Amino acid sequence: MDQKVVAARSSTPPENPIRSGAEYIESLRARKLTVYLMGEVVEEPVDHPIIRPSINAVAQTYDLAIDDPELALAISPFTGDRVNRFLHISSRTSDLVMQNKMQRRLGQLTGTCFQRCVGMDALNSLHSVTYDLDEKYGTDYHARFTKFLASIQSANLVVGGAMTDVKGDRAKSPSEQADPDLFVHITRRTAEGVYVSGAKAHQTGCLNSHWLIVMPTMRLDAADRDYAVVGAIPVDAKGITYIYGRQSCDTRSAEDGDIDAGNARFSGQEAMIVFEDVFIPRELLFLDGEFEFASTLVERFTCYHRRSYVCKTGVGDVLIGAAATIADYNGVERASHVRDKLVEMTHLNETIYGAGIAASHQGIAMKSGACLPDEMLANVCKHHVTKLPYEIGRLAQDLAGGLMVTLPSERELRHETIGPIIEKYLKGRPEVATESRVRILRLLENMTLGRNAVGYLTESMHGAGSPQAQRIQIARSMQLDFKKELAKSLAGVTSASRAEIVDDLSTYMARVFAPVPG
Repeated sequence: MDQKVVAARSSTPPENPIRSGAEYIESLRARKLTVYLMGEVVEEPVDHPIIRPSINAVAQTYDLAIDDPELALAISPFTGDRVNRFLHISSRTSDLVMQNKMQRRLGQLTGTCFQRCVGMDALNSLHSVTYDLDEKYGTDYHARFTKFLASIQSANLVVGGAMTDVKGDRAKSPSEQADPDLFVHITRRTAEGVYVSGAKAHQTGCLNSHWLIVMPTMRLDAADRDYAVVGAIPVDAKGITYIYGRQSCDTRSAEDGDIDAGNARFSGQEAMIVFEDVFIPRELLFLDGEFEFASTLVERFTCYHRRSYVCKTGVGDVLIGAAATIADYNGVERASHVRDKLVEMTHLNETIYGAGIAASHQGIAMKSGACLPDEMLANVCKHHVTKLPYEIGRLAQDLAGGLMVTLPSERELRHETIGPIIEKYLKGRPEVATESRVRILRLLENMTLGRNAVGYLTESMHGAGSPQAQRIQIARSMQLDFKKELAKSLAGVTSASRAEIVDDLSTYMARVFAPVPG
């Protein structure tokens, strides 16, 4: 068996780690996963036409490391070697900034979700959380975690994060649910490790990972102790079933031709993961019952992950380019309202990027040595993402025109009788091929209504928490009392002394301008 395939199932580093996208794709073969797609068992996900585009997107994260190592690689303190930035622990603000730059570039290259950000942000969160756990309880979680991390860095594997439970009755805590499996939980503990059952919903890139890190999804209390579990699990572990999620227009990938798919080469991936007494050995457990640290992990993870949504600006770049191209093909590129709409799309896209990159620049140092993005700005970034891509998409549809959703199929375009008619009547500018115009329109449809609209729009709304989740965190961080005192002081009605205001200001400035190595 291929050595790289064996490496994908073990925490022991191989002699030859995965390097290229092609090697990565081969590492996913012959794993014998239990995968259901549209009611059928998928024998080999790598070769399935609906699944393969999502695998191609992840492969780009490997090829980028070859094409632009300064952007996609970093020196690991655990191995001493250059490792993929998706597996690197950010120890300075420049690391966080480079993550964002890499994410935007990959969005530009794929026009979709490339599926590795959840794992990257889970690893960075666990670095500090396991350190703090050990400091409080004298446990050895951090040593376990860093040993696992060094192993996957050396093998250059893909790690997926699994946080979102199916949740059941939202008014009840995990331990209060009628069915305990509605949140992933420990079913039994042994000297060797624990067994877990439950399900994780809409898990990004799970089939395309080598390892999964299971995490709690919310704040827990003492009654929820068995739900406070974090552990690393091989994707092909016994007891796991994957149920592939439907996406709009997804079966177009299985049709002859590639035009109607819009983006036939790349797509995202979401699936439900069902765990039935899945074993996690003790050495791969990073939280086991310490329920009070569940909220700490969730908050730190969301801080990383919400500013990671600058990936959508790379996808936005593609969408803006497609909208500008269809304006060219229609012969209206010089119209003032067209230019104004393209400017507005760009302004909205850069607003997202600016908030995310600022959150990274203003990161703070944790005791473990990891660097955490600024919480307020990370939440502002994600809150922009819940709104602005929808407006960018609306403007793109405006520029595309109604033909975007009324185009005949590729079969008509290739048809002996109908094809020449389509060529004649769907012509835009004389020098532009009708097929080129059709291809751009299909891409616009794909990104705003079709398969990749999942990654650009719906995921923008609900990924890393719905809009209300960001508003709650923003409310917690907005320091209204301090700001009111600033206003009262200038208006001459303050009851606080200048010294008290200065103390509050120091707290505020420490959050905003905490010194972290650049």
